Amino acid sequence: MAHPKRRQSHTRGAKRRTHYKAEVPTLATCPVTGTIHVYHRAYYVDGDRHGRSKEIIKQRKFFS
Repeated sequence: MAHPKRRQSHTRGAKRRTHYKAEVPTLATCPVTGTIHVYHRAYYVDGDRHGRSKEIIKQRKFFS
């Protein structure tokens, strides 16, 4: 295997890693239950599963 001839500086390593950072996920508010959840993910309210399932879509149409 190839090995580097010289040690890489701290600056070069830091430049490579500048884009690796944690981002805050975008949150949404459910129009049916009013809970805050992550977009495109199922979530639980009082033990019941909510999300983009057929039951939830029917329930949304019922309330509107």
